[in-house]
Amino acid sequence: MKSLRPFALVLLFVLPVTVRGWGVDGHFATCKIAQGRLSQAAADAVNQLLPQYAKGDLASLCSWADHVKFRYHWSSALHYIDTPDNLCTYQSTRDCKDADGVMGRCVAGAVRNYTSQLLEYSNQTSQYNLTESLLFLSHFMGDIHQVLIRISCLPLHVGFTSDRGGNTIEVRWFTRKAVLHHVWDDSIIESAEDRFYDSNVENYIDAIQSNITNEWADQVERWENCSGNQTTCPNIYASEGIKAACNWAYKGVANDSVLKDEYFLSRLPIVNMRLAQGGVRLAATLNRIFE
Repeated sequence: MKSLRPFALVLLFVLPVTVRGWGVDGHFATCKIAQGRLSQAAADAVNQLLPQYAKGDLASLCSWADHVKFRYHWSSALHYIDTPDNLCTYQSTRDCKDADGVMGRCVAGAVRNYTSQLLEYSNQTSQYNLTESLLFLSHFMGDIHQVLIRISCLPLHVGFTSDRGGNTIEVRWFTRKAVLHHVWDDSIIESAEDRFYDSNVENYIDAIQSNITNEWADQVERWENCSGNQTTCPNIYASEGIKAACNWAYKGVANDSVLKDEYFLSRLPIVNMRLAQGGVRLAATLNRIFE
């Protein structure tokens, strides 16, 4: 795979090491959960597509799409979905388009597009860079499961148009100033890691994986399945996200709200489940692609 060598150099150049969240920790968790659920065929394909320096670890590159967004300017619109304020629904024909009205240019469309590209894996003359397709799909599967998934110029994901997915709602997270989107992108995850998991993302992931095999075991098959033999079903994922935004993220929050344990402890299970769903569904999608 000679074409991967220059691509790997680009990846090394653009990947910083100091950022974290859903954000890095959330995306890392999604991909780590997924990689542990891959079939042998999917695991082999993923390993072949990853740059050599990744050493077979998909999670290590799961935030790549955030870091190339300013190099690949066209990709910015693919990180989010705009939905009308307070409708709490997602409709692809209404909501999945960019600022110029080009249909399909949202995170749900991106999940579908890069899934379609990866289906050409066995085609030796594919026109696509399938390494990039894998990294985009893995990242966007995480983004679409983040509850406040709306941005315009910031690196985010599903929420309301007027507040840019919580980016203009200023709050305090305990004693720190934050915007609501950052709370869901980073702060809930970081606070959980610091308080319950010795500030260790691997311990946090282990706890989520334990819930997948125990507490949520009877739901996993439903998470994995898509109707009509679809390879992936991003409209379902987006609809879940906007409902969760209405029911949990925005509920009871206004500008200058102070969010403490009541908000944190009641919302953490939602974040945990969305990370689990993202990982389970990424694995299921990759397993269907490479079966």
